[in-house]
Amino acid sequence: MDFDFALVLVALTFISGIVWFYDRISLKPQRDEKLKAASAQAEGPLPDEAIEQINRVSGWVDTGRSMFPVLFIVLVLRSFLVEPFQIPSGSMLPTLKIGDFILVNKFHYGLRLPVLNTKFIEINDPERGDVVVFKFPEKPSINYIKRVVGLPGDVIRYQNKKLFINGKEQSQQLLAQLPPQNPQRLLINENLDGVEHQMYRDVRRPAQNMEWTVPEGHYFMVGDNRDNSNDSRRWGFVSEDLLVGKAFAVWMHWPTFLSIPSFGDVRVIE
Repeated sequence: MDFDFALVLVALTFISGIVWFYDRISLKPQRDEKLKAASAQAEGPLPDEAIEQINRVSGWVDTGRSMFPVLFIVLVLRSFLVEPFQIPSGSMLPTLKIGDFILVNKFHYGLRLPVLNTKFIEINDPERGDVVVFKFPEKPSINYIKRVVGLPGDVIRYQNKKLFINGKEQSQQLLAQLPPQNPQRLLINENLDGVEHQMYRDVRRPAQNMEWTVPEGHYFMVGDNRDNSNDSRRWGFVSEDLLVGKAFAVWMHWPTFLSIPSFGDVRVIE
């Protein structure tokens, strides 16, 4: 989806923060003075209606000051802790289905500034087999999700629909032919240097034979729906600066707006 929600959220938080700050340092002291003066002149306690009238502010001030704490908490959680995403395509089948709502750990690969995506605290580096959300190199306003196959310095070869990493073939075990009577695709268990996951291979798609060397500071990303994924085999490597976070769980499945959300497939992403 070509929509920079992070930029909008930062802008709204900044604007509402200015309103909140202006109210705290300027408008609220004025209201307190009016309330104090009215209380001194009144014979007995001020009526609730009078207090409400003195404390009343314009609509834009009330909206801004009430929105700021909520927006600030959402900004912190989304920018530095956990961010939700929805899976829009089948490129990660069978691991992730269209309509899966996933949670992404934003601090696993280091803390980054929102919008700028500049890392200011180092934590972990991506590992082979991680499922990662990143900004699409050709259009960074779009988020992609793929599996890390190649690390900096790796030589990746894709030959006869099998991966070879630094000359070592990554093992594949056939689990099922789908459908059994007239197979269109194969369900396979792939082992990436000890990280096992399931993937699809299309029977009728021709094999590709290509090789790449991953530059420093970059990663090679491939989809689990191996013959139906727009990934590093087409457009190249993903810079470390474009990483968003590590996907770690599916918490809801909602394929279409008119369908009923399902919580029956909550799981950890492997």
